[in-house]
Amino acid sequence: MYYHIWTPSFFLFYGSSCLQLRFTQCPDGNTLHEASKQPLSTLFVILASAANFNQDIDVTWGDGRGKILENGNLLTLTLDKFSGSGFQSKNQYLFGKIDMNIKLVAGNSAGTVTTYYLRSEGSTWDEIDFEFLGNLSGDPYIVHTNVYTQGKGDKEQQFYLWFDPTKDFHTYSLLWNPQRIIFSVDGTPIREFKNLESTGVAFPKNQPMRVYSSLWNADDWATRGGLVKTDWSKAPFTAAYRNYKADACVWSSGKSSCSSTSPSQNSWLSQELDITSQERLKWVQKNYMIYNYCTDTKRFPRGLPKECTAP
Repeated sequence: MYYHIWTPSFFLFYGSSCLQLRFTQCPDGNTLHEASKQPLSTLFVILASAANFNQDIDVTWGDGRGKILENGNLLTLTLDKFSGSGFQSKNQYLFGKIDMNIKLVAGNSAGTVTTYYLRSEGSTWDEIDFEFLGNLSGDPYIVHTNVYTQGKGDKEQQFYLWFDPTKDFHTYSLLWNPQRIIFSVDGTPIREFKNLESTGVAFPKNQPMRVYSSLWNADDWATRGGLVKTDWSKAPFTAAYRNYKADACVWSSGKSSCSSTSPSQNSWLSQELDITSQERLKWVQKNYMIYNYCTDTKRFPRGLPKECTAP
């Protein structure tokens, strides 16, 4: 049996044999007195990477429409007829696992797009995209995903969700390591993009990226190809964010923070989908995928991209 004890900056896991420790508060609010004095057999200290928005995020545009609230624990982006808003991470990352809890725009969100993505700088950028395309009240959001390498994308897959993403916060995750990119929702993988450089398929691995998010008006294309326009009488539109977590290699001054750590400290660097996760991925793609560039033969009449036919 394992116990979880939280402190303000990190948490401890320890097994049935434990060290004498004193803490004042457990997660359930009860007071914890002295732990047992048995010899310690297992103790892991993991720095908590759940970020404070004040410390880790810059609101970069929107003229006050992006707000950090609740002592840095909540961030909101707002869109009105005059402007949307957006933010970016202070740090750049070269590989990592990025989690964000997001509650999307409720009600009639047609024409609006909420984005959450990784992107490098320059004209030949790399990018890993989540985009949430709004819809009329009662119609489902579309989750749009894409991967760019050296400024070239065209790798779109789109999904419905199996829940209403406007009722509560849900966790959207991007795992990016040298072998693969995995898009996940509440821990369920919805897409995997593998490194197939050996077959001539480009893969983003050399350019550090920041985390970005924005809420903006895209009613020229976002909902039913632009047929449904944004209803500004419903403005302002708001998306909310919590629990940004970057378990990642920070890139600074041409050097990765992971270069001085052992692989075991960054298990996500070699993470792959286990059998259970592979089955969940198949379930999502069978029941909730609504577009896959890898099956769009009309779009690619001269043959599907190489990664689409790889084993």
